[in-house]
Amino acid sequence: MQHVVFNQKGGVGKSTITCNLAAISAAQGQRTLVIDLDSQGNSSRYLLGAEWSEDQPNVAEFFEQSLKFTIRDKGASEFIVRTPWENLDLMPSSPLLDELHGKLESRHKIYKLRDALIQLADEYDQIYIDTPPALNFYTRCALIAAQGCLIPFDCDDFSRRALYTLLENVQEIQADHNADLKIEGIVVNQFQPRANLPQKLVQELIDEGLPVLQPYLSASVKIKESHQQAKPMVHMEPRHKVTSEFVALHEALGALNQASASKARKPRGRV
Repeated sequence: MQHVVFNQKGGVGKSTITCNLAAISAAQGQRTLVIDLDSQGNSSRYLLGAEWSEDQPNVAEFFEQSLKFTIRDKGASEFIVRTPWENLDLMPSSPLLDELHGKLESRHKIYKLRDALIQLADEYDQIYIDTPPALNFYTRCALIAAQGCLIPFDCDDFSRRALYTLLENVQEIQADHNADLKIEGIVVNQFQPRANLPQKLVQELIDEGLPVLQPYLSASVKIKESHQQAKPMVHMEPRHKVTSEFVALHEALGALNQASASKARKPRGRV
């Protein structure tokens, strides 16, 4: 399964959600890959810590080779590095993504990531794609390549207003480029159950029929500590409340996707 984690608003927890769900997949024995398309490289830092270096193979080099003529292109797997965690690999980010953006867009390389994921389909059970906080070339690449879209929501009124535009953008990608793309759900992040506003905003989304996933992810200083230590929660604090919420969310996504797959395989009755 290929998941893109997308929101045009920054600071909603895309990288945190990407890396923690991926770490749980890997810890449960699934071959897992994270692709970091955000030039800020938060997912790369989270998973590699001080080991992250611009000299490593990275996603910018993967895209850059599509702009050059070579006798033999490198395969997608040659731009992937190991993380310290078993079963968890990473295609790291690079600041060069910003420099390449215009060149890639003008030469219509929008399907290169989709082609790469087809190459990698037999190597990984789960692929998670972290995206920049904008609907740009790289985000469109991810939405065209993925099967499912997870939308972080940080219980902010600005986020709620932006959510409708985001959903329209995803629907446009579905209509024009990727009919198989499904919105897996809205991931409620930094939730404070004792505060009125988060409860009100989330309930409004539910009342509108939007696919809000449960459980909600609580606000916790432990998340910042896990960033600083470059350890996903399942490795840093496996018994913490937020870790349990991530594990339950991971299980809910698995059940949801399994149900969707079963429904798709169900034979149609004769007319």
